[in-house]
Amino acid sequence: MSLLRLSVIVLGLIFLVGLAWSNPTMDDYLHFVELELGKAIDRMDQGTSSREQQFIRQVFRTQSKKLLESVVRPNTVRQNWGMVSLYEAQVAGTNVVVLGIGGRFIPLQGVEEATLKIGRMAF
Repeated sequence: MSLLRLSVIVLGLIFLVGLAWSNPTMDDYLHFVELELGKAIDRMDQGTSSREQQFIRQVFRTQSKKLLESVVRPNTVRQNWGMVSLYEAQVAGTNVVVLGIGGRFIPLQGVEEATLKIGRMAF
């Protein structure tokens, strides 16, 4: 076996181990959902008064963990394939599919719609 071929194999293995090591957990996923909800609240309807917007943001800050634990976590199934994870959830009547790879999340289906519905549920 040539040195070049061996080097490519070693680098490939290092890459795969890095993916496995950085595979997102369920807690990472919940943090991702929390950030998406925060973004949705920031994009709130501008017709709402600033006082109401401030109140909604404050309620979200104090209740987001409870909302995630009671609505998102029980309705999410994680398929862990070692190097990547697929998160599938049925939230607020919406099918949500998110791919977790390398410590990042790639929304595949329904994230925006579910985020808006969960945001409405909180209020």
